[in-house]
Amino acid sequence: MSNRKPLSVVNDDNQRPAREDAEKAVRTLIEWAGDNPDREGLLDTPARVVRAFEEYFQGYNADPEEILKRTFEEVEGYDEMVLLKDIRFESHCEHHMAPIIGKAHVAYLPKNRVVGISKLARVVELYAQRLQIQEKMTAQVANAINDVLQPQGVAVVIDASHQCMTCRGVHKPGVSMITSKMLGAFREDDRTRREFLSMINNPSATAFEMV
Repeated sequence: MSNRKPLSVVNDDNQRPAREDAEKAVRTLIEWAGDNPDREGLLDTPARVVRAFEEYFQGYNADPEEILKRTFEEVEGYDEMVLLKDIRFESHCEHHMAPIIGKAHVAYLPKNRVVGISKLARVVELYAQRLQIQEKMTAQVANAINDVLQPQGVAVVIDASHQCMTCRGVHKPGVSMITSKMLGAFREDDRTRREFLSMINNPSATAFEMV
């Protein structure tokens, strides 16, 4: 039987390589690229890259349930859409580790309780700070909000530029990718979905890849 872990499991601190091993890996890549890691300008690069990775991938150390679990019920019966738009994020493509830079629009229809709006942005940031593909990230954000808040519906749209295709490969700058995930009322009710798309200035539902 294989000892390989399920793909959904994230390494904990006890399973991660030591920092010095990570820095050695960066030195190897510098040498493979054709440069000398011992020259003056590159001496501190392995340590800098590892520190940068700690910042880029903080999302592996966070739990969306912990972020979303504190809610507020004193809302005077408010049950209309809550929308946080233009949430800027930076992520990294899991295929080439190249940057993905874009904006997320997140909405939900509350059922008796709401969550602080900064928490919606933090959930986007949490999943962005992992190796990603945009389709998966879109679904993860929507599913996390739906599972914890259990609202009437959740909608997530992400519009992003992928440097794995703008700076390499087909070299197509200026191209963005749009994905969406609709749950509950946003999937079942055309009027609710159209209202959301209109509020984010994208009235045509046909413009989106439905994930």
